[in-house]
Amino acid sequence: MADVLDRFGPATQDWFRGAFATPTTAQKGAWESVASGRNALVVAPTGSGKTLSAFLFAIDRVFREKAPEGADAAPPRRGRGAVKKPANTSRTRILYISPLKALGVDVERNLRSPLVGIGQSARRLGIEVPTVTVGVRSGDTSSSDRRKLVTDPPDILITTPESLYLMLTSQAAETLRGVHTVIIDEVHAVAATKRGAHLAVSLERLDALLDAPAQRIGLSATVRPIDEVARFLGGAQPVDIVAPKATKAFDLSVVVPVDDMLN
Repeated sequence: MADVLDRFGPATQDWFRGAFATPTTAQKGAWESVASGRNALVVAPTGSGKTLSAFLFAIDRVFREKAPEGADAAPPRRGRGAVKKPANTSRTRILYISPLKALGVDVERNLRSPLVGIGQSARRLGIEVPTVTVGVRSGDTSSSDRRKLVTDPPDILITTPESLYLMLTSQAAETLRGVHTVIIDEVHAVAATKRGAHLAVSLERLDALLDAPAQRIGLSATVRPIDEVARFLGGAQPVDIVAPKATKAFDLSVVVPVDDMLN
């Protein structure tokens, strides 16, 4: 069976293999679906690599899209995962939506490692390194920073459902016309709520802006009922459910004060 990492560009492969022993089960399942252009709902416990399972393939795609022709010699892809040079390179490509502003801040910090690491691997391999930028927009974002996000959109935008709605109803919507991947974290927290209903409408409005529907990836540590959340995530489109069984390991030992207590 082919290594799932073979689906990535050389720099991404080099960074991941240097940083981790092997992909987790959740990452393998997610990358197989995402690389084939399908929507995916990834349900896995904390510490299973969910963030990279959603982001890494999309980040790899952005590096390739922004790289000069011939700078990266990885196998071609088919479907929605295929890399095409966008006509307008000054638009957001990855949209990360979190119901919690604090979670968005954590994700921004966590993205530094792969972005810096892939860049270092590219330079070591003699590959020209494009700059991949990250921005945050929430209710706390100042008006001046919001204007900057419009005039110079980041490649990766971290936002909330409410801020996405405001963007789609303003001039900022133009910056989203290049989005190819939408990641919804803690999707279970919004699926059956009014926020979720508004988000579902926003996602359809976003797709209406695009040449092709954006690929949707949902993340959660716990989802019930999983099929209904998958339907919420995909809308009218099918969704692969990636939910590897979690195995709990226990390290149990018995400690007694004196040897006689063992008898």
